[in-house]
Amino acid sequence: MRLHIADSGVQGQGGEASMQGSFLRFYVNAAQEHHGVLLWEWLLDTGNKLGIRGGSAFRSIGGFGRRHTVHEDRFFELAGSSGIEVEFVVTRDEEQRLFDLVRHEKIRIFYTRIPAHFGVINPDDQDPAGETTED
Repeated sequence: MRLHIADSGVQGQGGEASMQGSFLRFYVNAAQEHHGVLLWEWLLDTGNKLGIRGGSAFRSIGGFGRRHTVHEDRFFELAGSSGIEVEFVVTRDEEQRLFDLVRHEKIRIFYTRIPAHFGVINPDDQDPAGETTED
């Protein structure tokens, strides 16, 4: 039996609820701020307030950006010069709301967007619900 949840893009088969959306990754400098808050923290807090189900931030150990200066996470390096990756797996609606807010706040930020199929195996009553129809 295959189920389709029209409004949220949720599909399921047996004990699975799955969705179509995007894997978003934002790249920020560890010291970059927005309104006095570290930008990576602002992104996570904003995603949470927008109702996105989860987000994560990861510190890089090395890399370079548009200026081609290599930064490495070393003990003696100044704090805040490394990169942070902030990731979300979102529905199309969540992506649009997050991008709209970042644009409204005039934040210059580099990101990647990868189409994603994601879900929950054996969902419970706190997982996304919607209108079901037979395929």
